[in-house]
Amino acid sequence: MSEILNLLSYTFMQRAVLCGIAISFSAALIGVILTLKNYSMIGHGLGEVGFAALCLANMLNLPQIAVSIPIVIIAAIIIMVISQKKGESADIIIALVATGALALGVIITSFTSGFGTDSYNYMFGSILAMNQNDVILSIILSILSIGIYIVFYNRLFLVTFDETYAKATGINVALYQFIIALLTALVVVVGMRMMGTMLISSLIVFPAIIAKKFTTSFKGLVILSVITSIICFVIGIFASFFLSMPAGAAIVFVYMILLILSRLFSYRIS
Repeated sequence: MSEILNLLSYTFMQRAVLCGIAISFSAALIGVILTLKNYSMIGHGLGEVGFAALCLANMLNLPQIAVSIPIVIIAAIIIMVISQKKGESADIIIALVATGALALGVIITSFTSGFGTDSYNYMFGSILAMNQNDVILSIILSILSIGIYIVFYNRLFLVTFDETYAKATGINVALYQFIIALLTALVVVVGMRMMGTMLISSLIVFPAIIAKKFTTSFKGLVILSVITSIICFVIGIFASFFLSMPAGAAIVFVYMILLILSRLFSYRIS
């Protein structure tokens, strides 16, 4: 415990923990909706889009966040619209967007500095390098996510489980799909600094999947997902420091262990 407290005395660790908790919170909230709507892999697809956007920002020498946010938001909306309006499988659309964006990012990188430290950080994250702006963005994102859940809880519930009934009751389903796409894109862009484009989807998918093993109610799923997400992050970030492991990979590994344990537990009680 004394070593943990000593770590928390460093500014870079305080920023990492604050950012990580805020992003994990937001990712768990949006992850519940995406998982229930069968959009589990959208985080991976948007992560690849984020990689291409970061490469583009680097090539043009522009602020990474300013370039990444609009591009990833547009990609999220396109995925939602095509899969909903055209009747295409969400998995197919996500796969096409992901592979295309990754290829574009590699091409852009090959024309600039090539794969180096920046490219590695884009793909696998660098949570200890987070600055004050990252902390502010993460906190704003978590507040925004909580606010949307509180204000629109019942409507999000209906849109998640039965869009046809939601439309029949007069709910503007397209608006809430846009809100979901917006929150997902923001979680991916802000979370890329922590987990990298290759691992960001784990923050979105794992908490809800694990929580579904222990609850059947929507409210319970939301609460348990958030708790799971934060606990796994905290364990992962400190384990990465003490075991000299990459933070993103350590967090995913904690998720994997908890997922296996949850499955074993569910088998025992069934």
